[in-house]
Amino acid sequence: MTDKQWSDLVALVKGESSNEKIPTGFIIDCPWLPNWYGISILDYFSNDELWLKANLKALETFPDVMFLPGFWSEYGMCTEPSAFGAKTVFWSDEFPFADKVIHSSDDIDQLEVPNPETDGLLPFMLNRLRVARPAIEAAGHKIRFSVSRGPLNIASFLMGTTELLTTMMMEPDKVHKLLRVITDFLKKWHQIQHEAIPTIEGIMMLDDIVGFVGEDEFVEFGLPYLKELYNTNDKVKLFHNDADCSMSVKFYPEIGINLYNPGLDLSISEIQEATQHQLVVLGSLPPRDVLAACTPNEVYEQTKAMLAAVADRSKLMASCGGGMPPKVSTENINAFLKAVNEA
Repeated sequence: MTDKQWSDLVALVKGESSNEKIPTGFIIDCPWLPNWYGISILDYFSNDELWLKANLKALETFPDVMFLPGFWSEYGMCTEPSAFGAKTVFWSDEFPFADKVIHSSDDIDQLEVPNPETDGLLPFMLNRLRVARPAIEAAGHKIRFSVSRGPLNIASFLMGTTELLTTMMMEPDKVHKLLRVITDFLKKWHQIQHEAIPTIEGIMMLDDIVGFVGEDEFVEFGLPYLKELYNTNDKVKLFHNDADCSMSVKFYPEIGINLYNPGLDLSISEIQEATQHQLVVLGSLPPRDVLAACTPNEVYEQTKAMLAAVADRSKLMASCGGGMPPKVSTENINAFLKAVNEA
């Protein structure tokens, strides 16, 4: 992200933007970027030069788009679970997978807070950013965000989603103990990223599991831990949950979130109303069924219709509902941008 893009984004979330044009942003990572660039997912993960070139190519191809978080150093869903000792499985051109490490609720008692500086894949992630930083800045961009999955998301990988949700009902104290360990780990991980890369002034977390629970469960198991993690001095506090947000979104401003990437369960206007227009919505064209699957003309028309339905465009960053999905073409992205520019 360039200095101007960053200042524009900060102004947008603060409600101080003077730009009449609707900004555009996309969350991009391994589901889309490697294959769009023409390499395998394994190449993208294992070759730092190709990782850098793929990210730079996206910026060069779409210079007016704010790609979030920008130069995301990651290993898919294996990233954080690896620090807890999860077996990580990587295929040539499929998304990686992390095996469970918690096989019964009693295993939670043995869980220790990992060291993000040394454990799992995290040192490789951070070192990739350190090594690439001179080239990133030479291209006119800077690393702006510390990034992680959220506590419930990580918990679901460590013990399984069904098992996590069942344990919430049967042994809530065990889940709180698990979330305490994960939250302490994440606080350290975000701190280390900030210390290693001084240009970081934003935080991004992704947690779809908050959309799998009711309001009472979110208030007990989601709200306090997210609120603790977002209690930072970061200027932009981005949250992604493209599962159902209807039970939790009204709490996001209280958490400190000021930029939210939703799914499709609520419209942009419904989210703005539920949050009393206190955060910017990063959304919400259907990602798979429209942005990836439709023709450029259909993407253009659907984007125009999406924007026409939004009354408060001062709290909008045009995007798809979730991260950029696989198989989105350059032509479809350009059709999206054309519609936004004409809005």
